[in-house]
Amino acid sequence: MLDDNYLVRSPLLDTQQRVLGYKLEWQKTDSLAGAAALAELVSGPDIDGWPGAVFLQGNPLTLPAISGLAMATQKRVWAVDHDVLSQTDYPALAAVREEGYGLALRGADLAFVQANHALLGLVTHLEVHGDISGLTEISQHVRTHHPAVSVLAGQSANWAGFEACAALGVPVFFEALCRSPRAVNPSGVLTSQAALILQLMQMVQENADVRHLEKLLKSDAVLSYKLFRYINSASFGIEIEIQSLRHAVAMLGYTPLFRWLTLLLAMSSTVSFSPALLQAAIIRGRLTELLGQGLLSKGELDDLFVVGMFSLLEQMLGIPVSRVLDRLALPDAIVQALLSREGKYGPFMLLAEECEQSGGFIADQADALFLTALRVNNVHLSALAWAQGFKF
Repeated sequence: MLDDNYLVRSPLLDTQQRVLGYKLEWQKTDSLAGAAALAELVSGPDIDGWPGAVFLQGNPLTLPAISGLAMATQKRVWAVDHDVLSQTDYPALAAVREEGYGLALRGADLAFVQANHALLGLVTHLEVHGDISGLTEISQHVRTHHPAVSVLAGQSANWAGFEACAALGVPVFFEALCRSPRAVNPSGVLTSQAALILQLMQMVQENADVRHLEKLLKSDAVLSYKLFRYINSASFGIEIEIQSLRHAVAMLGYTPLFRWLTLLLAMSSTVSFSPALLQAAIIRGRLTELLGQGLLSKGELDDLFVVGMFSLLEQMLGIPVSRVLDRLALPDAIVQALLSREGKYGPFMLLAEECEQSGGFIADQADALFLTALRVNNVHLSALAWAQGFKF
């Protein structure tokens, strides 16, 4: 099963667009063997270090088999569909809870919740599907009668759906996060900080004297602080503290600096900053980079990171990515990948995007790059783990 199926993710967002965890599932398979294989895939130590929860599709027949896996139980929540349960399954659910795992009940309506008081005593989460009126009724009932249970919205198709859930104080799985347009910048004008970052990026590309870079950077104290915060982030693996831009360039060169500035550009929206979108962009950047390892040169891998990060600039900044590209002299391969998903880097970007869609076609994109499912799944998890090292 691990050799022929592909992992997809849906982020769980709180009302402030922060990521509380991820739902991980196979893109095509929904079977007992698939559930067991998914449990095996996510039993590694990388996920144990995640700050959020990992939601996995379970089944009463497969839940007992997970007890032997070396997992951080408090990080795993097993989701079980309400319509496959009977009272004879309750002992298996209770055993899972006793081991420390979370348990989510999926798809129940208000009538089912009201008729199954004992079951609600076992679960930690209630994943509600359907319209906003049903979600309102269930969330009110659960808060009154089962306050220890967390109500989650099973899916949001767009930002309007997210806002409706946020108004109720209900977190939501937002699979369409990266595909949903946002009206966040009606003027279409870059902020002064974004313009400054683009100026710095252009100077880096031109290998400008580091003293000139430092002078420009010092004109914005907040930007300077953010830059050095990320330079010293654990995700970049630097073992000594970088205290100045000159020190950073001397130790690491200009290419890492361009990557850091890419991150800061994604954060430069002052009125519509979305932690979830930024994390998605970081994951895309790292995932496309890792997918290219062994296939492309080191410089091309750096380009792939930029492609992944820039692919969500339109949603984050509210301006067409072409407007940003007009300010930077980026390689043609990056521009092609961003504007049309074509060229040398286009297939890597398409594959990274497929990893965000439960109904997509990851296998086709992976085959085009001669990548196995095991390779794609492993680098997907690695990218997710890498992104956890950033604090927004």
